[in-house]
Amino acid sequence: MISGGRPDARGRPALGQEVGRIEDMSTSVIGTNMKRLRKERGWTQARVAREILRTAGIRDSEPITHREIYRYECGKREPREWLPVIAEVFGVTVAELTTPPFQADETAGDYATEIRALSARLVELDNIPPGGLPVADAAAVAFKRVHRQLGTGDYGHDVQAAAAELAEITGWMMWDAARPDAARRFNQEALLLAQLAGDRSMELLILQNMGLVAGNTGRPGEELAIARSVIARGKLTPRIEAMFRGREAQGLALTGNTSEAARSFDRARSLIDAGGSDSDPRWSWWFTEREIDRQQGRVLRVTGQLRAAVPVLRHALEPDSVHVGYRDGAAVRLLECLLRLEAWREAAEEADHLVEVAPEMSSIVSLNALSATAARTKSDPRVPGNLRDALAHLEREANADRCAL
Repeated sequence: MISGGRPDARGRPALGQEVGRIEDMSTSVIGTNMKRLRKERGWTQARVAREILRTAGIRDSEPITHREIYRYECGKREPREWLPVIAEVFGVTVAELTTPPFQADETAGDYATEIRALSARLVELDNIPPGGLPVADAAAVAFKRVHRQLGTGDYGHDVQAAAAELAEITGWMMWDAARPDAARRFNQEALLLAQLAGDRSMELLILQNMGLVAGNTGRPGEELAIARSVIARGKLTPRIEAMFRGREAQGLALTGNTSEAARSFDRARSLIDAGGSDSDPRWSWWFTEREIDRQQGRVLRVTGQLRAAVPVLRHALEPDSVHVGYRDGAAVRLLECLLRLEAWREAAEEADHLVEVAPEMSSIVSLNALSATAARTKSDPRVPGNLRDALAHLEREANADRCAL
């Protein structure tokens, strides 16, 4: 979860010269990685060129020579179309080839700072307006590198805490990329690291993420158990209790306790209305009344209370003090409710809005929901022609190649 201000709000260092930058598809990053991978294998630049030609199945010409490899490694030229072949030659993914390698500084404190700087950049990209960027794979590659590094020595609690945060970020991004099994694995690793580091604050965020995955993959009882275990511990700020009351409410609703769920949502809202606290973890910036609207609107829709869901989801889409990359997921749920209620005019208005924002959406969870909603309704003869056209367009957009130009 990143707003344009998430790094600051979550307490991560602001990006700048002191923490460097992540360079997207930078020739210097690719070249640095190529040189490192080549030296790890003891290969010459000529050997790399031969391996590229062999892997690409080129025998009658030499479009790649040792001179070209030298230019790549020096950052004088970019491989571009050769990237997948080069990645295959070295046995890595394209994401690994284009992600800056970690170069730990002399002290564990410097390494922790480096990890947190990368985490800050990842969450910034995840929530960059309007709909974030798809960076789940880059986050996974980054954490795997940190994880391997942790196995080489005793880095202490600060590095473990920084690594836990990076794993938590990756777990969230994997969930939003519709990869729940991967999300569970990263969440479990994050929880272990947070516990080893004694980072109670990060442990709470990870448990909230674990509840999210459980509740959205058919395990509402587990979501409810996680929420209640945290609430029972006590010593929560009002905002954090509100967060877990919302999680509790969703677990209750999806296990059939709708009236008790409504009371938990009301309790969450009253806690948020009480205002923030200086003791709130800085990562809790995203939990606002709009987040409660998104959660309650979701369970009202899932439990068939469509008319009640509509005003809640409309409220979720109102301007907020923070921006989250998955915001328009509420618009997708609202469109589904309006279609099921046969509120064609309002559905057409919401579909027109989604036609504008869908090309910028990176949440695969939201795009999958949009595709399913449009596919179910686009052929219904009762649907007005202009709305059918918009739904057909939305289905195509939701399933489009996000990398196509």
